[in-house]
Amino acid sequence: MSGPGIPVRGNDIDTDQIIPARFLKVVTFDGLGEFAFFDKRFTDEDEPKDHPFNEDRFRDANVLVVNSNFGCGSSREHAPQALMRWGIDAIVGESFAEIFAGNCLALGIPTLTADAETVEAIQDWVAANPDGELDIDVAAETVTYDDTMVDVAVDEAQRKALVEGIWDTTALMKSNAEAIRETAASLPYVGSPESQVADD
Repeated sequence: MSGPGIPVRGNDIDTDQIIPARFLKVVTFDGLGEFAFFDKRFTDEDEPKDHPFNEDRFRDANVLVVNSNFGCGSSREHAPQALMRWGIDAIVGESFAEIFAGNCLALGIPTLTADAETVEAIQDWVAANPDGELDIDVAAETVTYDDTMVDVAVDEAQRKALVEGIWDTTALMKSNAEAIRETAASLPYVGSPESQVADD
């Protein structure tokens, strides 16, 4: 995947900063994107603050570049949902909270890690080249920008899931529906509704 980047600097950016708690009272995740980083982007009087998500030059970005321990705090799945609905397809950073990274994987969003110096160099380049493309190769574990290719790390289970296309468990089950039915039928504790009625 490839696309323009957006740098959000700072360590320990937690899920409440990514999506404030008052926006969690929704039936679906639709519309959460507009509230990403809301309290970091606006004052109490709804006046815009200086934040990359408010800058027009980053409006089309789909690769988020962050620092260490991104997504820490509460385990709310709304955080990656909000980022995805903003338009983020991949996140590069120094490190990620484990549950946040897992929630990203469930949405097919890779979280790639690199050392602080590498991440800062990418952030600086993105800030200077908002229309530039970052090329993300999960299988090869590289990020390429300008004429520079850097090595990044992807959790092995995440890399395998994304590369082999098995991160979407619902789609995986649908594609193997017959095998699942056969397995269920062979289990003594899983019977058909008809047999359960007959047993009663």
